[in-house]
Amino acid sequence: MLRSMLRTMHLKYALFGGLFLTAALLALGVFSVPVDAAVPAAGSERAGASGSICPPRLLLQQPQRCVRDGARAAQLEYATQGLDPAHPLPLARLDPSLGQLPFSYIQSRNENGTPLYTSLQDALKDQNPYRTVEPGFVFFSWIARDEGNNSVAYMITPGVYVRGDGMARLAAPSFRGLAFKRTPQPFAWVLAHDETRAGPGYDQAKTGRTVERFQLVYVFDRQEVEGRAWYRIGAQDWVEDRTLAVLTPDPTRPEGVEADRWISINLYEQTLAVYESGRLIFATLVSSGLDGWWTQPGTFQVYEKLEADPMSGSFTADRSDYYYLEDVPWILYFDKSRALHGAYWHNGYGYPRSHGCVNLSPADAHWLYDWADVGTWVYVYDPTGRTPTDAELYGEGGA
Repeated sequence: MLRSMLRTMHLKYALFGGLFLTAALLALGVFSVPVDAAVPAAGSERAGASGSICPPRLLLQQPQRCVRDGARAAQLEYATQGLDPAHPLPLARLDPSLGQLPFSYIQSRNENGTPLYTSLQDALKDQNPYRTVEPGFVFFSWIARDEGNNSVAYMITPGVYVRGDGMARLAAPSFRGLAFKRTPQPFAWVLAHDETRAGPGYDQAKTGRTVERFQLVYVFDRQEVEGRAWYRIGAQDWVEDRTLAVLTPDPTRPEGVEADRWISINLYEQTLAVYESGRLIFATLVSSGLDGWWTQPGTFQVYEKLEADPMSGSFTADRSDYYYLEDVPWILYFDKSRALHGAYWHNGYGYPRSHGCVNLSPADAHWLYDWADVGTWVYVYDPTGRTPTDAELYGEGGA
């Protein structure tokens, strides 16, 4: 089905006389576009105060001749990102405040555990701890910072303090997904820096053109070479599938989903797609469960929503995987202890790295939390069939 759809799409855009693929020859930087900019059809011209709109060929070959204001700036941006100015992604606006975390966080790097104190003075003097959080992957949220006795202490809840020794302050991850006005054609996020090749396969010549992490590209074709999938993202630009997280919209309601609003999670691609009334309205990258702590495939429903909650646990006998995470934001529980939630502690979306939960950037988790209700359907699948489906292999799960 994907091959047929991509072939149809490729033929359709071929009718534009190659302008689309010419515009796709360059793929530079991280995609950022003014989604409401008025961009004319490829190759068209319109008189104005600053002259005519540049066609894609001129944009790419002699950009200095193009005036960079208004629609011209938007058109140049599309062209240099490898997207057709006539057919940009139909993006909708997202509230920029969605990515603002309601808490400030610190990470403890104390190898012997983190003592907690019941007074500021005890924390500053490092005396009389009332308990110790064991070492591991440990994060606290804090509400006040104080200095004294040549020391620093953080209040993590009213009346509870940790010393600043061995603490690192965190900034919110910057990645965020995309909202759509209508269902787009297939596209992909680039997962890692790579150099494109002139054809599918590692025996093909390198082009000298590169793609970068989180860049957006269109997907034109797919071919199998020696057991690996290769995707065409430009006129003569191919990358191997491990470089990309491909999102192929499919607004067909999955079996078992009993409403026109659902969340689809592709475990192979590490993507999440939100559908409503027969169209894709939001998509992003996620981090699902690692091998042995898989996110369970199946059809579920959100059974609890929490604006924030602590998460902690360990799944190994030596507790080497212990984690302690305060105030995990925007949680949607859907399968025992497995939840969709914000992950403020990493920016590794697009790769598995959890104990079974589905990690999202804080901005994406906030958007999803606002959109979803208790009872919203969640469809989790692995198109490769590699993720086990035997329910007996799955415990409670975790962050």
